[in-house]
Amino acid sequence: MTPDDKTSGPANAPDFLPALEFSSIVILLYFPALVQLGLVEDPATGERRENLALAKRNIDLLDLLRDRTKDNLEDEEKEFLDGVLDQLKLAYLKKAEIVKI
Repeated sequence: MTPDDKTSGPANAPDFLPALEFSSIVILLYFPALVQLGLVEDPATGERRENLALAKRNIDLLDLLRDRTKDNLEDEEKEFLDGVLDQLKLAYLKKAEIVKI
């Protein structure tokens, strides 16, 4: 099976797999951080809860990803990652009551 094979999985599963792009990696850390910041509902429970320690961990992992990919990203990928980090950091600072706006 090749990475481009879109027919893997159970017989009744959708035949769609998102493209293999850098943004797919970022989203794996971004969405859980939004949930942990209480900005979106947890898809598993339908509830909003905050866990600032876990949110900070995902933000730190995204920072690490940015540091390790420095000068290796396309402009669009860098802008996406920077935008995600800016949004998450500001939300974290507000939730942790470090910044009041």
